Amino acid sequence: MSYVILDLEWNGAYSKQAHKYISEIIEFGAVKVDDDFSIIDKFSMLVKPQIAKKLRNKISELTKITNEELNDEGLPFLQVVEQFTKFSGDSVLMTWGTSDILALIENYCYHTGNTKLPFLKRYCNIQEYCESCLGLNDDSAMLGLLPCAEKIGLEFSKEEHHRAFADAEMSLECMLHFTNVCSLSPFIVDADNDDFYGKLTFKNYFISSINSPYIDKKQLRFVCDECGNKAKKTSDWSFHNRFFTANFTCKSCGKKFLGKISFKKKYDSVVVKKKILPQSRQTESKNTAT
Repeated sequence: MSYVILDLEWNGAYSKQAHKYISEIIEFGAVKVDDDFSIIDKFSMLVKPQIAKKLRNKISELTKITNEELNDEGLPFLQVVEQFTKFSGDSVLMTWGTSDILALIENYCYHTGNTKLPFLKRYCNIQEYCESCLGLNDDSAMLGLLPCAEKIGLEFSKEEHHRAFADAEMSLECMLHFTNVCSLSPFIVDADNDDFYGKLTFKNYFISSINSPYIDKKQLRFVCDECGNKAKKTSDWSFHNRFFTANFTCKSCGKKFLGKISFKKKYDSVVVKKKILPQSRQTESKNTAT
């Protein structure tokens, strides 16, 4: 088995044809490794823009790529994809997070109308793998490539950061830091199917209606955090800042508290987070008044 670690750089470009902004890819950088994670090949190519006339100033500053370089050395997107397909072969494609793979799908669909990538058979999210190895499970604060490299003590040049090939190498180094202690295989998934693309492109959201069919009504029950007995809801549910809240009173010890719960809808699951907070005097008085 071989692995291809891919990193992309892109430029925000408005397409009159699609009537929206596209993350137009301007550079491919990739490292190919064998079963022992030894580098066996490298890939680095600039992509000549076909949507935007020139790079945004921020992108030029970050990447140090110039418009002249892209026009003189870059090839059209589909020609680069053709060469990358030959380079990748049947390797497992790996990226840091899903933003690069989503940009790749977006660009490929823009140019061909096809949402499936011809070289994507198996996939691994290196960011997800490293977060798991580090015991990080917070969806709201995903670990960036540079912070991960700093956390594990990798030495690198910040000047080369935000260039595709350098970031692909850094992603590989971050992954290699954990391969002796964490198995990589559970994070490699089959990608040549509708379910993979459906899950990848699904935009997670917080459910805002208490009557949503995705909410398991049993999750709305709370127990007292002091005596462990059932609590009775004494107010209607309200929704604010991703959370539903309601007042509760313990049937056994009489403790009053605020029940707080959120439901995050993912492609094939709902993530539930519950909290118990002290009931403020203001909230309590309002509840008593009603």
